[in-house]
Amino acid sequence: MADNRALLKLELADETATNSLGEDIALILKAGDVLALTGDLGMGKSTLARAIIRAIAGDPALEVPSPTFTLVQSYAIRVPVEHFDLYRLASPDELEELGFADAVRNDVVLVEWPERAGELMPACAVRVAISESGTGRLAVFDGPADFIGRLERSLSIRAFLDRSGFRGATRRFLIGDASTRAYETAELGNQAPLILMNAPRRPDGPPIRDGKPYSRIAHLAESVVPFVAIAKALRDEGFAAPEIPAADLDQGLLLVEHLGSQGVLDDTGRPVEERYAAAAEVLAAIHSRKWPEEIAVEPGVIHRIPPYDHGAMAIETELAIDWYLPHQAGREANEQERREFAAAWEGVFSTLDEAERSLVLRDYHSPNLIWRPEHQGNDRIGIIDFQDALIGPAAYDVASLALDARVTIPAELESRIVATYCAARASRGDFDRAAFDRAYAIMAAQRNSKILGIFVRLNVRDGKSGYMKHLPRIRDYLSRALKHPALKEVAAVYGRAGLL
Repeated sequence: MADNRALLKLELADETATNSLGEDIALILKAGDVLALTGDLGMGKSTLARAIIRAIAGDPALEVPSPTFTLVQSYAIRVPVEHFDLYRLASPDELEELGFADAVRNDVVLVEWPERAGELMPACAVRVAISESGTGRLAVFDGPADFIGRLERSLSIRAFLDRSGFRGATRRFLIGDASTRAYETAELGNQAPLILMNAPRRPDGPPIRDGKPYSRIAHLAESVVPFVAIAKALRDEGFAAPEIPAADLDQGLLLVEHLGSQGVLDDTGRPVEERYAAAAEVLAAIHSRKWPEEIAVEPGVIHRIPPYDHGAMAIETELAIDWYLPHQAGREANEQERREFAAAWEGVFSTLDEAERSLVLRDYHSPNLIWRPEHQGNDRIGIIDFQDALIGPAAYDVASLALDARVTIPAELESRIVATYCAARASRGDFDRAAFDRAYAIMAAQRNSKILGIFVRLNVRDGKSGYMKHLPRIRDYLSRALKHPALKEVAAVYGRAGLL
């Protein structure tokens, strides 16, 4: 066996087990995966293929006819699938007419009777051999190590569900995000569906400064422990963070309460002012609380909330000059520009040392806020993303909300959201509006500089081009923030370098 391939053997007791395996496979498939299904008639090749297709489609009743006579059936679902049955293929040459080569490049491909494809079957295909084993079946996977690793992770999720009281749950893909995390739903009978968070421990990247990787400098969560801790802290203070009925901290698996599916945008993707105002009021309530710096997660596990220090702020802004500047200006920054950039920002960050500090959730914007109109007060806003939370300038999350990276917030609406927050803060006691406005502008400029760099990096490094459509909006937000007098030197550096 080649070094880059691996074997995995699975016992399947019955057809239910085969269908369950189909769900587990469906959740890991991506374009370019090819599964070559072999086995005698009646071994369950078609059963497994149907289970995979229905799980990807999220429709257990989807009609999935056998392609025995048509040779291929196409499915335009979440991940496009081409299902081939080559039993009646007269010659491998016919595969060209069936679009086999294009399918292998662009889609998920399931092939029954793959041996009839001859040398046209790609070497990277996952060979799935199904045979009798007692009263059940044995499925042997022989495929690229990456695929086998993905499948083993999916099977470990199934085992976690089983031991958490969700044996036999239906698993469905929900969403992936810009990080290594992925989410799915788990449903069992009449029980309320739960969210399964799949967040394997983040490996450290290469050291980039003082022997530390980016994630350590920026204080990014490296496990699910911070999520569990911050969720507990928020719930203890009466905020609508999800309950976590089951957790495997070592594997990075959580079962999380489903807070709802309605967001703070309308059906056309536009911000709903009432919902943003409610979110601003929740922030005002969060910032009126005293937050612990250490949170007990379970016996022997303590989470210490990191500070949003100058190092973290600086390394984030540098994403703009490292990634966004080459995109925007078509060149790398020179050493003089880097020195000026760092000096201007350090001067600004020093003014934040006296700013009000609180819990900073870090991504408090539309993708992570749930609108719950049936609830009252702070319960109307569900909060679902906070694993990277810090203790830092309270104004940061206000800027995250009022200058939402994923949806256009006109300047007039931004002003009203900020005014709602400030009114709620003032109603609770002393509130220095001028100091807040200064901190708000600085954190807005810092955050949007970071986001410009992140979105370009996601495109260039990770091939996630969908984030590039947000750049004009983020540039506009950055320009608004840089108008504040506190950012005069930063704005001058950006102008000289061509960052705007």
